[in-house]
Amino acid sequence: MKKIFAITICLFYFLGVNAQDQNPITWVASYKSISATEGEIIITPKIEKGWHTYSQKVTADGPVPTSFKFTESKQYALVGKTEENNVHEEFDKAFDAKIFVVTDKSGFKQKIKVSKPGLTVAIKIEFMCCNDMMCLPPKTIDLTVKTQ
Repeated sequence: MKKIFAITICLFYFLGVNAQDQNPITWVASYKSISATEGEIIITPKIEKGWHTYSQKVTADGPVPTSFKFTESKQYALVGKTEENNVHEEFDKAFDAKIFVVTDKSGFKQKIKVSKPGLTVAIKIEFMCCNDMMCLPPKTIDLTVKTQ
């Protein structure tokens, strides 16, 4: 009886470990000063091999696009829209459509004007990630970056 109980406990433990959220993408934010009152927030995805996320560009048949929401503050102002680089169009089997894909060589930039250095900017990122076999549900994460 003790052996059956121990095996049952081990089974539940291993099932619980496998059921944990997969996290194939982590995000890093940094700040690059342009002048005393201007700078760029650089947001870079660190993506595991075989995975990808998606552009900010909305496609009719595609996934949830990546989006950035900067917490409003009177101490800084966004200049323009968030730009993306090294985003490329490819056919995605999961959506049976051509869509814009973000890989580990991609990045995003947001220019800002600051009232003084040393501010903390809070960012919410919503994204969805897929590999050739499956897609994970959309996820929202919080990041912060300190201006110099």
